[in-house]
Amino acid sequence: MSYKNYPMVSRVIFGRGSFNQLDEIIAPKRLSAKAPFIFFVDDVFKGNPWLTSRISLSYKDKIIYIPTTEEPKTSQIDQLVEDIILEFSERPSGIIGIGGGIVLDIAKAVSIMLTNEGEAKDYQGWDLVKNPAIYHVGIPTISGTGSEVSRTTVLTGPDRKLGINSDYTPFDQVILDPELTKDVPTEQWFYTGMDCYIHCIESLNGTFLNAFSQSYGEKAYDLCLEVFVENKLSTEDSQDKLMMASWHGGMSIAYSQVGVAHAMSYGLSYVLGTKHGIGNCIVFDHLEEFYPKDVKLFKAMKSKHDIELPTGICADLSETELDIMINVALSLEPLWENAIGKKWKETITPQKLRNRSQECYSYYTFVNLFSDSSFV
Repeated sequence: MSYKNYPMVSRVIFGRGSFNQLDEIIAPKRLSAKAPFIFFVDDVFKGNPWLTSRISLSYKDKIIYIPTTEEPKTSQIDQLVEDIILEFSERPSGIIGIGGGIVLDIAKAVSIMLTNEGEAKDYQGWDLVKNPAIYHVGIPTISGTGSEVSRTTVLTGPDRKLGINSDYTPFDQVILDPELTKDVPTEQWFYTGMDCYIHCIESLNGTFLNAFSQSYGEKAYDLCLEVFVENKLSTEDSQDKLMMASWHGGMSIAYSQVGVAHAMSYGLSYVLGTKHGIGNCIVFDHLEEFYPKDVKLFKAMKSKHDIELPTGICADLSETELDIMINVALSLEPLWENAIGKKWKETITPQKLRNRSQECYSYYTFVNLFSDSSFV
């Protein structure tokens, strides 16, 4: 039997105010005065001196503000890489991502594509990257996505939404400063927190589960309950614990896999551009047949925090668009295998899904094509 030899983030620092140590952490990694550090920063912080004034720029260092209204695209990565190559005479000393999952994924993808030929879409899949990425640092400003610890960078390409999954993807350095999450809006806090919760559920209920992933998944799950159910923590304690839940949840799926909710939300995102966290929530809300106890708890958390999910977002989809959504979801084979088992293709096929419904224009119907107990 061959076991996965998983790459870990080699260095991590945790603590409130640890962001202030960024300059001393990256300074030894500078290659030359002509090799800049490129800072990808969530554009929500543009004009916010509380964060940006603490980024120390030297020589040719540059801040690039990243809009986060849409999920990252392979074409966006290609453009950023081209801009960097054209602007600087030497390869950057490093890429530093400061933001949520979108910014962190972009930072990881650009660091890979600066050392690998071709286009980002060529590397969507598993273990296609041949050359190590340049030095890259992840600094999450919101908790839950697990991007700060994962070996994937999720991108929407011309044909599919799929990550660059490789041993060269994980950050070389991560700075976990819970203080950076203090101004996250309630709905966004919930959606990304539930991304972490769903990571745990899909890992702990999957066929790929093992003691390694279980130990991380159970800890992340317990921390999510402390934050979203018990709600007895101070604001600072909640920020600290959700940041650690995100880390542990990301580690849990790293050595196992996610499942049905993520597969289906990828299809949703590809067709409609729905952001990852809210897409997972919309899907998971209808997956009682797969995860009955945990969906019930999800609904209770949703009610407790006064969260109303969008409805009817697929009401105007054409048959072609629905087919694309289904095919994108089904293309994520490791996710379905984890959720259902090696023989999942015997029960989950596009034709069988199509035959189960006369009307495929509501999102609720689309979800229930997948969530019938006969598939399990």
